[in-house]
Amino acid sequence: MKRTKEGMKRLTPGMKLGYGVCDLGGNLFFTVIGFLLMNFLTDTVGLLPALAGTVVAIGKVWDAVTDPITGFLSDRTKTRFGRRRPWMLLGSVPLFFTMIILFTNPGMQNQTYLFIWGVMVFCLVNTAYTAVNIPYNSLTPELTRDYHERTSLNGYRFGFAAIGTITGSVAALPVVGLFPDRNTGFTAMGTLFGLIMMVTALITVAAVREPACEPELRTRGFFKTYLKVFKNRPFVLILLTYSLHLTALSVVMGIAIYYFKYIHNNEGATAVAMGILIVVALIFIPISVVFSRRFGKKPAYSLGLAVFAAALIVLSFTGHLFHIHYSFGLMVFAGIGLGFMYAIPWAMVPDAVEYDYLLTGERTEGAFYGVWTFGIKIGMSMSMAIIGGVLSLVGYVPNVAQTGLSLLGIRMLLGPIAGAIFILGIVVLYFYPINEKRYREILKEIAEMEQQSPSAAC
Repeated sequence: MKRTKEGMKRLTPGMKLGYGVCDLGGNLFFTVIGFLLMNFLTDTVGLLPALAGTVVAIGKVWDAVTDPITGFLSDRTKTRFGRRRPWMLLGSVPLFFTMIILFTNPGMQNQTYLFIWGVMVFCLVNTAYTAVNIPYNSLTPELTRDYHERTSLNGYRFGFAAIGTITGSVAALPVVGLFPDRNTGFTAMGTLFGLIMMVTALITVAAVREPACEPELRTRGFFKTYLKVFKNRPFVLILLTYSLHLTALSVVMGIAIYYFKYIHNNEGATAVAMGILIVVALIFIPISVVFSRRFGKKPAYSLGLAVFAAALIVLSFTGHLFHIHYSFGLMVFAGIGLGFMYAIPWAMVPDAVEYDYLLTGERTEGAFYGVWTFGIKIGMSMSMAIIGGVLSLVGYVPNVAQTGLSLLGIRMLLGPIAGAIFILGIVVLYFYPINEKRYREILKEIAEMEQQSPSAAC
């Protein structure tokens, strides 16, 4: 097996592919929830926009709360199959069945009953997803310590993630349209996509081998474990940046179908626009990896956030003035930015986790990724609440011609509101301190620590 110049083992392409494929299902989940759930609840189930936004917000807050618990428990799981894969195995099957239930219209008219149904089912779906996703994320720093190998590994991963996003954004509505009514179509879509999520998780369970050496854990309790996470300044900075990133991106994903349905009077064009966005992003993921090697992870990530924000703001102020093809053209530029935003932040997190190992002498990747996804899902829940609140404020009524005020609200959500959040993320990212030089210093200090205390090495 080849080694890096630091003497670390390089991961084989097969290992990278086997690891990366799980995020096809993971990003399919993210895309379907962000892109369609809000619209499904308002326009098909018949839930009021403010209540629909609250359903998604509560589900994401619940999801965020369960993430740290899952991370804490997976850190302390000991089996002959490792710490992470048993969780992925046990979570994948419930994820399949709960996806079917989520996208099956219960056929109730009472808003209170619909609200309770939505909260309960969405919380169940998110619990199953957490059992797969947190342990999966926690594998990244365990598979390699090399600074650039982590970027490469996440490049493979987010290549699959882009395929999942394309599938969710481009294929979802056509799958629904294959059936005689939207209720049957959404159930079929939930079944198909849930199956893909389960199968891709099981492939990773079968393909990846966790490190044979399991690190010793100190007997920290739950709260002390997570207190030390928030003492890690680089991690907190990248966490806050990515939470803002996901808040803005979720606003964009959630409002896109409204934009094309009511601004351009062409709901079907949403799939085309999302397809353009994700295909361009997929092309630019490897370019972002090369750019990152040359200029650094932080500049690459900042560039992506800036380009995406600029494209959205221009689209929001000018897209309605021109033919729909103009909006498609701006999606190309947005896709360039998205390509730079895909893999890079996920390659930065393991560096911050390694810094924690230097400070504490213990490896608690699950705790870090539990907090990481906690921040992400709080951001996503905020985005759905923002969409629901703004739509209610501007008087949105589903499936009718919109007023000038409601059209303005849709455009403001897509552009200035989402763009401002992206720009705030760039400001926070400016203070992130770990570059390649500093990371090599961290590795050197870790090697010295492990020589002095061989039991700490793993």
